Amino acid sequence: MVLATESALRLGTNWVDYLLIAIYFVFVLGIGVMARRAVSSSLDFFLSGRSLPAWVTGLAFISANLGAVEIVGMSANGAQYGIPTVHYFWIGAVPAMLFLGVVMMPFYYGSKVRSVPEFMRMRFGPTAHLVNALSFAIAQLLIAGINLFLLAKIVEVILGWQLWVSLIVAALIVLAYTTLGGLSAAIYNEVLQFFVIVAALLPLTIIGLNKVGGYGGLKDKITAAGNGHAQLSSWPGTNLTAIDNPVLSVLGLVFGLGFVLSFGYWTTNFVEVQRAMASKSISAAQRAPIIGAFPKMFIPFIVIFPGMIAGVLVSAVAKAKADSGSSFDFNNSLLYMIRDLLPNGMLGLAIAGLLASFMAGMAANISAFNTVFSYDLWQTYVVKDKPDGYYLSVGRWATLAATVVAIGTATFASQYQNIMNYLQTLFGFFNAPLFATFILGMFWKKMTPTAGWTGLVSGTLAAIVVSVLGTDVLGSLSTGVWSLSGQGASFVAALAAFIVDVVVSVVVTMVTAPKPESELRGLVYSLTPKEDFHDDNEGVLTWYQKPTVLAGIGAVMVIVLNIIFW
Repeated sequence: MVLATESALRLGTNWVDYLLIAIYFVFVLGIGVMARRAVSSSLDFFLSGRSLPAWVTGLAFISANLGAVEIVGMSANGAQYGIPTVHYFWIGAVPAMLFLGVVMMPFYYGSKVRSVPEFMRMRFGPTAHLVNALSFAIAQLLIAGINLFLLAKIVEVILGWQLWVSLIVAALIVLAYTTLGGLSAAIYNEVLQFFVIVAALLPLTIIGLNKVGGYGGLKDKITAAGNGHAQLSSWPGTNLTAIDNPVLSVLGLVFGLGFVLSFGYWTTNFVEVQRAMASKSISAAQRAPIIGAFPKMFIPFIVIFPGMIAGVLVSAVAKAKADSGSSFDFNNSLLYMIRDLLPNGMLGLAIAGLLASFMAGMAANISAFNTVFSYDLWQTYVVKDKPDGYYLSVGRWATLAATVVAIGTATFASQYQNIMNYLQTLFGFFNAPLFATFILGMFWKKMTPTAGWTGLVSGTLAAIVVSVLGTDVLGSLSTGVWSLSGQGASFVAALAAFIVDVVVSVVVTMVTAPKPESELRGLVYSLTPKEDFHDDNEGVLTWYQKPTVLAGIGAVMVIVLNIIFW
Protein backbone atom coordinates (compact mmCIF):
# COMPACT_ATOMS: atom_id res chain seq x y z
CA MET A 1 0.00 0.00 0.00
CA VAL A 2 1.15 3.53 -0.75
CA LEU A 3 -0.12 6.89 0.41
CA ALA A 4 -1.50 9.20 -2.26
CA THR A 5 0.02 12.66 -2.40
CA GLU A 6 -2.35 14.88 -4.37
CA SER A 7 -1.60 18.57 -4.13
CA ALA A 8 -5.07 19.18 -2.65
CA LEU A 9 -4.80 17.25 0.59
CA ARG A 10 -8.38 16.67 1.75
CA LEU A 11 -9.62 14.31 4.44
CA GLY A 12 -12.71 12.19 3.75
CA THR A 13 -14.64 13.38 6.79
CA ASN A 14 -18.36 12.73 7.29
CA TRP A 15 -21.00 13.64 9.89
CA VAL A 16 -19.60 11.21 12.48
CA ASP A 17 -16.20 12.91 12.37
CA TYR A 18 -17.73 16.38 12.59
CA LEU A 19 -19.84 15.29 15.57
CA LEU A 20 -16.76 14.07 17.46
CA ILE A 21 -14.90 17.30 16.67
CA ALA A 22 -17.91 19.38 17.80
CA ILE A 23 -18.15 17.45 21.10
CA TYR A 24 -14.47 18.08 21.70
CA PHE A 25 -14.87 21.84 21.18
CA VAL A 26 -17.84 21.92 23.55
CA PHE A 27 -15.57 20.47 26.25
CA VAL A 28 -12.77 22.92 25.43
CA LEU A 29 -14.95 26.00 25.67
CA GLY A 30 -16.83 24.58 28.66
CA ILE A 31 -13.59 24.25 30.59
CA GLY A 32 -12.84 27.89 29.81
CA VAL A 33 -16.24 28.99 31.12
CA MET A 34 -15.93 26.95 34.32
CA ALA A 35 -12.35 28.11 34.93
CA ARG A 36 -13.50 31.73 34.68
CA ARG A 37 -15.45 31.31 37.92
CA ALA A 38 -12.20 30.69 39.79
CA VAL A 39 -10.47 33.80 38.43
CA SER A 40 -10.74 36.60 40.98
CA SER A 41 -7.18 37.96 40.91
CA SER A 42 -4.20 38.27 38.59
CA LEU A 43 -2.49 35.38 40.45
CA ASP A 44 -5.50 33.18 39.62
CA PHE A 45 -5.37 34.21 35.96
CA PHE A 46 -1.61 33.91 35.45
CA LEU A 47 -0.61 31.11 37.89
CA SER A 48 -3.89 29.37 38.85
CA GLY A 49 -3.49 30.65 42.38
CA ARG A 50 -0.64 28.18 42.97
CA SER A 51 -3.23 25.57 43.94
CA LEU A 52 -3.02 22.65 41.49
CA PRO A 53 -1.90 19.08 42.34
CA ALA A 54 1.28 17.62 40.89
CA TRP A 55 -0.42 15.12 38.56
CA VAL A 56 -2.42 17.92 36.90
CA THR A 57 0.56 20.25 36.44
CA GLY A 58 2.72 17.28 35.39
CA LEU A 59 0.38 16.29 32.57
CA ALA A 60 -0.10 19.94 31.61
CA PHE A 61 3.69 20.34 31.62
CA ILE A 62 4.10 17.69 28.94
CA SER A 63 0.89 18.55 27.06
CA ALA A 64 1.96 22.19 26.70
CA ASN A 65 4.94 20.86 24.74
CA LEU A 66 2.81 18.39 22.81
CA GLY A 67 1.83 20.98 20.22
CA ALA A 68 2.30 21.43 16.51
CA VAL A 69 6.07 21.19 16.76
CA GLU A 70 5.93 17.96 18.69
CA ILE A 71 3.27 16.29 16.56
CA VAL A 72 3.84 17.59 13.04
CA GLY A 73 7.50 18.56 13.47
CA MET A 74 8.61 15.26 14.96
CA SER A 75 6.57 13.17 12.53
CA ALA A 76 8.19 15.19 9.73
CA ASN A 77 11.57 14.45 11.29
CA GLY A 78 10.63 10.78 11.52
CA ALA A 79 9.81 10.69 7.80
CA GLN A 80 12.99 12.55 6.87
CA TYR A 81 15.55 11.24 9.38
CA GLY A 82 14.08 8.16 11.09
CA ILE A 83 15.11 6.82 14.51
CA PRO A 84 17.75 9.54 15.22
CA THR A 85 14.77 11.84 15.91
CA VAL A 86 14.42 10.12 19.31
CA HIS A 87 17.36 12.26 20.47
CA TYR A 88 14.92 15.15 20.83
CA PHE A 89 13.24 13.13 23.57
CA TRP A 90 15.77 10.82 25.24
CA ILE A 91 18.78 13.17 24.99
CA GLY A 92 17.15 16.53 24.31
CA ALA A 93 14.30 16.51 26.86
CA VAL A 94 14.11 13.92 29.65
CA PRO A 95 17.50 14.61 31.35
CA ALA A 96 16.78 18.34 31.46
CA MET A 97 13.25 17.77 32.77
CA LEU A 98 14.62 15.64 35.63
CA PHE A 99 17.26 18.30 36.39
CA LEU A 100 14.60 21.01 36.43
CA GLY A 101 12.52 19.07 38.93
CA VAL A 102 15.32 18.12 41.30
CA VAL A 103 17.57 21.21 41.19
CA MET A 104 15.87 24.27 39.76
CA MET A 105 12.19 24.20 40.69
CA PRO A 106 12.94 24.85 44.39
CA PHE A 107 14.54 28.16 43.37
CA TYR A 108 11.65 29.17 41.14
CA TYR A 109 8.90 28.18 43.53
CA GLY A 110 10.65 29.06 46.78
CA SER A 111 11.45 32.60 45.63
CA LYS A 112 7.70 33.17 44.90
CA VAL A 113 8.51 34.76 41.54
CA ARG A 114 5.70 34.92 39.00
CA SER A 115 7.88 34.28 35.94
CA VAL A 116 11.40 33.31 34.86
CA PRO A 117 12.22 36.92 33.82
CA GLU A 118 11.21 38.04 37.32
CA PHE A 119 13.77 35.59 38.74
CA MET A 120 16.34 37.20 36.43
CA ARG A 121 15.44 40.63 37.84
CA MET A 122 15.98 39.43 41.39
CA ARG A 123 19.32 37.84 40.51
CA PHE A 124 20.77 40.34 38.02
CA GLY A 125 18.73 43.52 38.19
CA PRO A 126 16.47 45.45 35.78
CA THR A 127 18.62 45.46 32.63
CA ALA A 128 19.02 41.69 32.41
CA HIS A 129 15.35 41.37 33.32
CA LEU A 130 14.26 43.67 30.49
CA VAL A 131 16.46 41.91 27.92
CA ASN A 132 15.12 38.51 28.96
CA ALA A 133 11.48 39.61 29.12
CA LEU A 134 11.60 41.21 25.65
CA SER A 135 13.40 38.28 24.01
CA PHE A 136 11.01 35.78 25.63
CA ALA A 137 7.93 37.73 24.55
CA ILE A 138 9.17 37.91 20.95
CA ALA A 139 9.99 34.19 20.95
CA GLN A 140 6.50 33.25 22.17
CA LEU A 141 4.85 35.27 19.43
CA LEU A 142 6.99 33.56 16.80
CA ILE A 143 6.43 30.06 18.20
CA ALA A 144 2.70 30.67 18.67
CA GLY A 145 2.64 31.40 14.95
CA ILE A 146 3.96 27.88 14.25
CA ASN A 147 1.17 26.28 16.23
CA LEU A 148 -1.44 28.58 14.72
CA PHE A 149 -0.27 27.95 11.15
CA LEU A 150 -0.55 24.19 11.54
CA LEU A 151 -3.86 24.47 13.38
CA ALA A 152 -5.20 26.57 10.51
CA LYS A 153 -3.80 24.08 8.02
CA ILE A 154 -5.88 21.32 9.59
CA VAL A 155 -9.00 23.51 9.42
CA GLU A 156 -8.18 24.22 5.77
CA VAL A 157 -7.81 20.51 5.04
CA ILE A 158 -11.06 19.58 6.78
CA LEU A 159 -13.29 22.32 5.40
CA GLY A 160 -11.44 23.51 2.32
CA TRP A 161 -11.33 27.11 3.52
CA GLN A 162 -8.66 29.51 2.39
CA LEU A 163 -5.69 29.62 4.73
CA TRP A 164 -6.30 33.18 5.96
CA VAL A 165 -9.87 32.30 6.95
CA SER A 166 -8.63 29.18 8.73
CA LEU A 167 -6.01 31.23 10.59
CA ILE A 168 -8.61 33.63 11.95
CA VAL A 169 -11.08 30.90 12.98
CA ALA A 170 -8.38 28.83 14.68
CA ALA A 171 -7.05 31.89 16.50
CA LEU A 172 -10.52 32.80 17.79
CA ILE A 173 -11.02 29.34 19.29
CA VAL A 174 -7.79 29.49 21.30
CA LEU A 175 -8.44 33.11 22.24
CA ALA A 176 -11.87 32.27 23.64
CA TYR A 177 -10.90 29.77 26.32
CA THR A 178 -7.54 31.37 27.17
CA THR A 179 -9.12 34.78 27.74
CA LEU A 180 -11.98 33.32 29.75
CA GLY A 181 -10.12 31.18 32.26
CA GLY A 182 -6.46 32.18 32.04
CA LEU A 183 -3.83 29.59 32.99
CA SER A 184 -6.33 27.30 34.74
CA ALA A 185 -8.35 26.98 31.52
CA ALA A 186 -5.16 26.34 29.56
CA ILE A 187 -3.89 23.73 32.05
CA TYR A 188 -7.12 21.76 32.40
CA ASN A 189 -7.57 21.81 28.64
CA GLU A 190 -4.00 20.57 28.29
CA VAL A 191 -4.77 17.61 30.55
CA LEU A 192 -7.84 16.81 28.41
CA GLN A 193 -5.81 17.34 25.25
CA PHE A 194 -3.08 14.96 26.44
CA PHE A 195 -5.52 12.04 26.59
CA VAL A 196 -7.21 13.02 23.32
CA ILE A 197 -3.85 13.18 21.54
CA VAL A 198 -2.75 9.76 22.81
CA ALA A 199 -6.13 8.23 21.96
CA ALA A 200 -5.84 9.66 18.44
CA LEU A 201 -2.25 8.77 17.60
CA LEU A 202 -1.85 5.35 19.24
CA PRO A 203 -4.34 3.63 16.88
CA LEU A 204 -2.69 5.36 13.93
CA THR A 205 0.67 3.87 14.90
CA ILE A 206 -0.79 0.39 15.38
CA ILE A 207 -2.66 0.42 12.06
CA GLY A 208 0.35 1.87 10.26
CA LEU A 209 2.70 -0.80 11.61
CA ASN A 210 0.21 -3.46 10.60
CA LYS A 211 0.20 -2.10 7.02
CA VAL A 212 3.98 -2.37 6.70
CA GLY A 213 4.33 -5.77 8.39
CA GLY A 214 5.21 -4.65 11.91
CA TYR A 215 8.42 -3.01 13.04
CA GLY A 216 10.42 -5.69 11.22
CA GLY A 217 8.62 -4.91 7.98
CA LEU A 218 9.20 -1.20 8.51
CA LYS A 219 12.93 -1.79 8.93
CA ASP A 220 13.03 -3.98 5.82
CA LYS A 221 11.34 -1.30 3.70
CA ILE A 222 13.63 1.44 4.98
CA THR A 223 16.66 -0.76 4.34
CA ALA A 224 15.42 -1.58 0.83
CA ALA A 225 15.21 2.14 0.11
CA GLY A 226 18.92 2.45 0.92
CA ASN A 227 18.48 4.40 4.15
CA GLY A 228 18.77 1.57 6.67
CA HIS A 229 21.88 2.49 8.64
CA ALA A 230 21.17 6.21 8.84
CA GLN A 231 17.46 5.94 9.69
CA LEU A 232 17.39 2.83 11.90
CA SER A 233 20.26 3.63 14.29
CA SER A 234 19.99 6.53 16.70
CA TRP A 235 23.77 7.09 16.82
CA PRO A 236 25.76 8.83 15.42
CA GLY A 237 22.80 10.65 13.81
CA THR A 238 24.77 12.20 10.96
CA ASN A 239 21.67 12.55 8.79
CA LEU A 240 19.95 14.56 11.54
CA THR A 241 22.87 16.85 12.31
CA ALA A 242 24.17 17.12 8.71
CA ILE A 243 27.65 16.60 10.21
CA ASP A 244 29.48 13.90 8.21
CA ASN A 245 32.08 13.13 10.86
CA PRO A 246 30.48 10.63 13.32
CA VAL A 247 32.45 11.90 16.33
CA LEU A 248 31.55 15.53 15.67
CA SER A 249 27.94 14.51 15.06
CA VAL A 250 27.77 12.82 18.47
CA LEU A 251 29.35 15.87 20.11
CA GLY A 252 26.81 18.10 18.39
CA LEU A 253 23.95 15.93 19.65
CA VAL A 254 25.25 15.58 23.21
CA PHE A 255 26.43 19.15 23.80
CA GLY A 256 24.46 21.19 21.24
CA LEU A 257 21.11 19.44 21.60
CA GLY A 258 21.42 17.45 24.84
CA PHE A 259 23.03 20.17 26.93
CA VAL A 260 22.66 23.70 25.53
CA LEU A 261 19.36 23.54 23.61
CA SER A 262 17.68 21.00 25.89
CA PHE A 263 18.60 22.51 29.24
CA GLY A 264 18.10 25.98 27.82
CA TYR A 265 14.56 25.10 26.79
CA TRP A 266 13.31 22.91 29.62
CA THR A 267 14.88 24.72 32.58
CA THR A 268 14.45 28.38 31.62
CA ASN A 269 11.50 28.42 29.20
CA PHE A 270 8.62 29.98 31.12
CA VAL A 271 6.07 28.22 28.90
CA GLU A 272 6.98 24.98 30.67
CA VAL A 273 8.07 26.34 34.05
CA GLN A 274 4.77 28.25 34.40
CA ARG A 275 2.87 24.95 34.64
CA ALA A 276 5.04 23.67 37.47
CA MET A 277 4.82 27.04 39.27
CA ALA A 278 1.03 26.64 39.41
CA SER A 279 1.50 23.64 41.77
CA LYS A 280 0.31 23.79 45.36
CA SER A 281 3.69 23.18 47.07
CA ILE A 282 7.43 23.03 46.44
CA SER A 283 7.52 19.23 46.25
CA ALA A 284 4.51 19.22 43.90
CA ALA A 285 6.28 21.79 41.73
CA GLN A 286 9.36 19.56 41.69
CA ARG A 287 7.34 16.49 40.76
CA ALA A 288 5.51 18.23 37.89
CA PRO A 289 8.35 18.08 35.30
CA ILE A 290 9.45 14.67 36.60
CA ILE A 291 5.94 13.24 36.19
CA GLY A 292 5.87 14.77 32.70
CA ALA A 293 9.16 13.03 31.85
CA PHE A 294 7.60 9.56 31.98
CA PRO A 295 5.05 10.02 29.15
CA LYS A 296 7.64 12.11 27.31
CA MET A 297 9.83 9.02 26.98
CA PHE A 298 7.14 7.17 25.04
CA ILE A 299 5.81 9.95 22.81
CA PRO A 300 8.30 8.94 20.04
CA PHE A 301 6.36 5.71 19.51
CA ILE A 302 3.18 7.58 18.53
CA VAL A 303 4.81 10.52 16.76
CA ILE A 304 8.11 9.50 15.14
CA PHE A 305 6.99 6.02 14.06
CA PRO A 306 3.95 7.28 12.07
CA GLY A 307 6.34 9.64 10.28
CA MET A 308 8.68 6.78 9.46
CA ILE A 309 5.75 4.70 8.22
CA ALA A 310 4.56 7.58 6.04
CA GLY A 311 8.10 7.85 4.69
CA VAL A 312 7.96 4.32 3.28
CA LEU A 313 4.33 4.49 2.13
CA VAL A 314 4.54 7.64 0.00
CA SER A 315 3.75 6.89 -3.60
CA ALA A 316 6.21 6.63 -6.42
CA VAL A 317 4.61 9.77 -7.84
CA ALA A 318 5.72 11.79 -4.82
CA LYS A 319 9.22 10.37 -5.00
CA ALA A 320 9.40 11.21 -8.67
CA LYS A 321 8.38 14.77 -7.89
CA ALA A 322 11.10 14.99 -5.26
CA ASP A 323 13.66 13.60 -7.71
CA SER A 324 12.64 16.17 -10.31
CA GLY A 325 13.24 19.05 -7.94
CA SER A 326 9.76 19.43 -6.42
CA SER A 327 10.44 18.75 -2.76
CA PHE A 328 8.17 16.59 -0.63
CA ASP A 329 6.57 18.48 2.28
CA PHE A 330 7.47 16.32 5.28
CA ASN A 331 5.09 18.38 7.45
CA ASN A 332 2.20 16.57 5.72
CA SER A 333 3.42 13.07 6.64
CA LEU A 334 0.98 12.61 9.50
CA LEU A 335 -1.92 13.97 7.45
CA TYR A 336 -1.29 11.41 4.71
CA MET A 337 -1.35 8.66 7.32
CA ILE A 338 -4.57 9.91 8.90
CA ARG A 339 -6.32 10.36 5.56
CA ASP A 340 -5.46 7.01 4.01
CA LEU A 341 -5.36 4.65 7.01
CA LEU A 342 -8.16 5.67 9.38
CA PRO A 343 -11.88 4.95 8.93
CA ASN A 344 -14.55 7.53 9.70
CA GLY A 345 -15.04 7.96 13.41
CA MET A 346 -11.38 7.25 14.10
CA LEU A 347 -10.66 9.92 11.51
CA GLY A 348 -12.67 12.43 13.54
CA LEU A 349 -10.85 11.40 16.72
CA ALA A 350 -7.47 11.84 14.99
CA ILE A 351 -8.46 15.28 13.72
CA ALA A 352 -9.59 16.23 17.23
CA GLY A 353 -6.21 15.01 18.49
CA LEU A 354 -4.34 17.19 16.03
CA LEU A 355 -6.51 20.19 16.84
CA ALA A 356 -5.93 19.49 20.53
CA SER A 357 -2.17 19.41 20.11
CA PHE A 358 -2.00 22.62 18.13
CA MET A 359 -4.30 24.45 20.53
CA ALA A 360 -2.32 23.18 23.52
CA GLY A 361 0.89 24.51 22.03
CA MET A 362 -0.53 27.87 21.05
CA ALA A 363 -2.41 28.34 24.34
CA ALA A 364 0.81 27.58 26.24
CA ASN A 365 2.67 30.24 24.26
CA ILE A 366 -0.10 32.81 24.68
CA SER A 367 -0.61 32.21 28.41
CA ALA A 368 3.14 32.52 29.04
CA PHE A 369 3.30 35.66 26.90
CA ASN A 370 0.45 37.41 28.70
CA THR A 371 2.06 36.74 32.09
CA VAL A 372 5.47 38.10 31.09
CA PHE A 373 3.96 41.06 29.25
CA SER A 374 1.66 42.01 32.14
CA TYR A 375 3.99 41.46 35.08
CA ASP A 376 7.48 41.87 33.67
CA LEU A 377 6.95 44.57 31.06
CA TRP A 378 3.76 46.54 31.64
CA GLN A 379 3.66 46.54 35.46
CA THR A 380 7.43 46.91 35.87
CA TYR A 381 8.25 49.52 33.24
CA VAL A 382 5.06 51.16 31.96
CA VAL A 383 2.26 51.50 34.55
CA LYS A 384 3.20 50.75 38.17
CA ASP A 385 1.24 50.48 41.42
CA LYS A 386 -2.21 49.94 39.98
CA PRO A 387 -4.90 47.75 41.61
CA ASP A 388 -4.70 44.01 40.92
CA GLY A 389 -7.79 44.11 38.73
CA TYR A 390 -6.06 46.49 36.36
CA TYR A 391 -3.29 43.97 35.62
CA LEU A 392 -5.87 41.22 35.21
CA SER A 393 -7.45 43.34 32.46
CA VAL A 394 -4.04 43.99 30.92
CA GLY A 395 -3.45 40.24 30.80
CA ARG A 396 -6.68 39.65 28.91
CA TRP A 397 -5.93 42.45 26.42
CA ALA A 398 -2.39 41.06 26.01
CA THR A 399 -3.93 37.68 25.17
CA LEU A 400 -5.99 39.30 22.41
CA ALA A 401 -3.02 41.24 21.03
CA ALA A 402 -0.74 38.19 21.08
CA THR A 403 -3.32 36.16 19.16
CA VAL A 404 -3.55 38.85 16.47
CA VAL A 405 0.25 39.05 16.16
CA ALA A 406 0.47 35.23 15.97
CA ILE A 407 -1.70 35.35 12.84
CA GLY A 408 1.07 37.42 11.26
CA THR A 409 3.98 35.30 12.52
CA ALA A 410 2.22 32.18 11.22
CA THR A 411 3.28 33.22 7.72
CA PHE A 412 6.94 32.70 8.65
CA ALA A 413 6.29 29.08 9.61
CA SER A 414 4.70 28.40 6.22
CA GLN A 415 8.07 28.95 4.50
CA TYR A 416 9.65 25.82 6.02
CA GLN A 417 9.15 22.30 4.68
CA ASN A 418 10.28 20.98 8.06
CA ILE A 419 9.27 23.34 10.87
CA MET A 420 11.80 21.78 13.25
CA ASN A 421 14.54 23.62 11.34
CA TYR A 422 12.78 26.92 12.06
CA LEU A 423 12.04 26.10 15.68
CA GLN A 424 15.54 24.93 16.59
CA THR A 425 16.90 28.14 15.08
CA LEU A 426 14.63 30.16 17.38
CA PHE A 427 15.73 28.12 20.41
CA GLY A 428 19.36 28.84 19.56
CA PHE A 429 18.60 32.57 19.56
CA PHE A 430 16.53 32.77 22.73
CA ASN A 431 17.04 29.75 25.00
CA ALA A 432 20.72 28.88 24.67
CA PRO A 433 22.13 32.22 25.91
CA LEU A 434 19.51 32.43 28.67
CA PHE A 435 20.54 29.02 29.97
CA ALA A 436 24.21 30.04 30.05
CA THR A 437 23.41 33.19 32.05
CA PHE A 438 20.98 31.37 34.30
CA ILE A 439 23.19 28.42 35.20
CA LEU A 440 26.22 30.65 35.83
CA GLY A 441 24.21 33.00 38.02
CA MET A 442 22.66 30.16 40.01
CA PHE A 443 25.93 28.42 40.87
CA TRP A 444 28.46 31.30 40.80
CA LYS A 445 27.70 33.90 43.44
CA LYS A 446 30.28 36.38 42.13
CA MET A 447 28.59 36.81 38.75
CA THR A 448 27.55 40.45 38.48
CA PRO A 449 24.37 42.14 37.22
CA THR A 450 26.30 43.73 34.36
CA ALA A 451 27.61 40.31 33.31
CA GLY A 452 24.03 39.05 33.30
CA TRP A 453 22.71 41.34 30.59
CA THR A 454 25.93 41.62 28.53
CA GLY A 455 26.22 37.83 28.40
CA LEU A 456 22.61 37.49 27.26
CA VAL A 457 22.97 40.05 24.49
CA SER A 458 26.35 38.71 23.32
CA GLY A 459 25.15 35.11 23.25
CA THR A 460 22.03 36.00 21.27
CA LEU A 461 24.04 37.99 18.73
CA ALA A 462 26.51 35.09 18.37
CA ALA A 463 23.68 32.66 17.53
CA ILE A 464 22.21 35.09 15.01
CA VAL A 465 25.57 35.65 13.30
CA VAL A 466 26.30 31.92 13.06
CA SER A 467 22.83 31.26 11.63
CA VAL A 468 23.06 34.06 9.07
CA LEU A 469 26.43 32.72 7.91
CA GLY A 470 24.92 29.25 7.37
CA THR A 471 23.21 27.83 4.30
CA ASP A 472 19.38 27.98 4.17
CA VAL A 473 19.06 28.21 7.94
CA LEU A 474 17.20 31.53 7.79
CA GLY A 475 15.95 31.33 4.23
CA SER A 476 16.66 34.51 2.28
CA LEU A 477 18.71 35.96 5.17
CA SER A 478 21.31 33.17 4.96
CA THR A 479 24.60 34.00 3.27
CA GLY A 480 25.94 30.49 2.67
CA VAL A 481 29.43 31.29 4.03
CA TRP A 482 29.46 27.84 5.61
CA SER A 483 27.51 24.85 4.32
CA LEU A 484 26.05 23.11 7.37
CA SER A 485 22.26 23.35 7.18
CA GLY A 486 19.08 22.25 8.93
CA GLN A 487 19.03 21.18 12.56
CA GLY A 488 22.76 20.56 12.77
CA ALA A 489 23.27 24.25 12.09
CA SER A 490 20.96 25.05 15.00
CA PHE A 491 23.08 22.91 17.32
CA VAL A 492 26.21 24.78 16.26
CA ALA A 493 24.52 28.17 16.69
CA ALA A 494 23.32 27.18 20.17
CA LEU A 495 26.83 26.08 21.16
CA ALA A 496 28.22 29.37 19.89
CA ALA A 497 25.62 31.30 21.90
CA PHE A 498 26.41 29.35 25.07
CA ILE A 499 30.20 29.66 24.77
CA VAL A 500 30.14 33.38 23.91
CA ASP A 501 27.69 34.07 26.74
CA VAL A 502 29.89 32.25 29.29
CA VAL A 503 33.11 33.91 28.11
CA VAL A 504 31.60 37.41 28.08
CA SER A 505 29.97 36.85 31.49
CA VAL A 506 33.24 35.72 33.08
CA VAL A 507 35.24 38.59 31.60
CA VAL A 508 32.68 41.24 32.59
CA THR A 509 32.39 39.79 36.09
CA MET A 510 36.12 40.30 36.58
CA VAL A 511 35.77 44.07 36.11
CA THR A 512 32.36 44.84 37.66
CA ALA A 513 30.87 44.69 41.14
CA PRO A 514 28.71 41.75 42.31
CA LYS A 515 25.58 41.97 44.44
CA PRO A 516 25.97 41.64 48.23
CA GLU A 517 25.58 38.03 49.41
CA SER A 518 22.72 39.12 51.65
CA GLU A 519 20.60 39.78 48.54
CA LEU A 520 21.27 36.40 46.95
CA ARG A 521 19.63 34.00 49.39
CA GLY A 522 17.15 31.85 47.47
CA LEU A 523 18.79 32.86 44.18
CA VAL A 524 22.25 31.23 44.41
CA TYR A 525 22.65 27.56 45.30
CA SER A 526 25.53 27.89 47.79
CA LEU A 527 23.84 30.73 49.69
CA THR A 528 20.43 29.08 50.09
CA PRO A 529 19.84 26.87 53.17
CA LYS A 530 18.26 23.51 52.39
CA GLU A 531 15.32 24.23 54.67
CA ASP A 532 14.26 26.95 52.21
CA PHE A 533 13.44 24.16 49.75
CA HIS A 534 10.82 22.45 51.91
CA ASP A 535 7.25 23.23 52.89
CA ASP A 536 6.60 22.98 56.61
CA ASN A 537 3.03 21.75 56.09
CA GLU A 538 3.80 18.93 53.66
CA GLY A 539 4.62 16.29 56.26
CA VAL A 540 6.41 13.06 55.39
CA LEU A 541 6.35 12.11 51.72
CA THR A 542 5.97 8.51 50.60
CA TRP A 543 8.66 7.13 48.31
CA TYR A 544 6.70 7.77 45.10
CA GLN A 545 6.19 11.41 46.15
CA LYS A 546 9.89 12.08 46.59
CA PRO A 547 11.27 14.01 43.59
CA THR A 548 14.75 12.46 43.77
CA VAL A 549 13.38 8.90 43.79
CA LEU A 550 11.10 9.56 40.84
CA ALA A 551 13.93 11.26 38.96
CA GLY A 552 16.22 8.29 39.57
CA ILE A 553 13.64 5.88 38.14
CA GLY A 554 13.17 8.14 35.13
CA ALA A 555 16.92 8.34 34.52
CA VAL A 556 17.27 4.54 34.50
CA MET A 557 14.36 4.14 32.08
CA VAL A 558 15.67 6.66 29.56
CA ILE A 559 19.13 5.06 29.63
CA VAL A 560 17.54 1.68 28.84
CA LEU A 561 15.61 3.17 25.91
CA ASN A 562 18.79 4.71 24.51
CA ILE A 563 20.54 1.35 24.68
CA ILE A 564 17.66 -0.54 23.01
CA PHE A 565 17.57 1.79 20.00
CA TRP A 566 21.33 2.38 19.80
